[in-house]
Amino acid sequence: MVALPTTFAASPPETELVAPSENAITLRPPSTKPFHTSTAHPTEPPSIEWLDGAWHVTHSTLPMWRKSRNVQIKYTPIPGTSPVQLEDMVTYQPLDGDKIKSVHGVNKPEEGDWAWHWRGTGWLMIASSRWEVLGYGEDESGNRWVVTYFAKTLFTPAGVDLYSRNSRGLTEETVEAIKKALVGLGHEGLGEMAGDLFGVKMDGGRDGE
Repeated sequence: MVALPTTFAASPPETELVAPSENAITLRPPSTKPFHTSTAHPTEPPSIEWLDGAWHVTHSTLPMWRKSRNVQIKYTPIPGTSPVQLEDMVTYQPLDGDKIKSVHGVNKPEEGDWAWHWRGTGWLMIASSRWEVLGYGEDESGNRWVVTYFAKTLFTPAGVDLYSRNSRGLTEETVEAIKKALVGLGHEGLGEMAGDLFGVKMDGGRDGE
């Protein structure tokens, strides 16, 4: 996805997921190039099946989402690619209108399967960015969530997005626990980002789709 994407347990696929609580929270810090996964956080990356489908961006630090509402991102595996690449379609509405705008891109996995290299399509083909999953899981109601980190580009600052599988968004408890997880990593910049997270407006304006 273009960035114009004490802790939560990032549970491996097909493993029983832990309900959010301060005692069961683990996020991994962002990697650096060349890609590496910290041995202090030996969790498995989310599977393609986990990422596949539509997600709602509920919270962010990225300035562009302050002017948008009902932001969704849909990941779709691209047949015949190895390793599997993901097509994504980001759609959203402006705060003052109902027209749905979109951004289309293709994501290629990087070593370790936590990080992805995004490149736009069409007139956005010259645009690219790098994003990665810091953690993912499922709350006690069964709603799935993902925390993504976007590296700085020429056009956008580094930032964090929170995704929810359902349109009701994330519970306050989940959001607060993720903020504590970001601070707890002790990573330069992430503590500040935790404080900068704002709620992306979700008003049901696309529920009829």
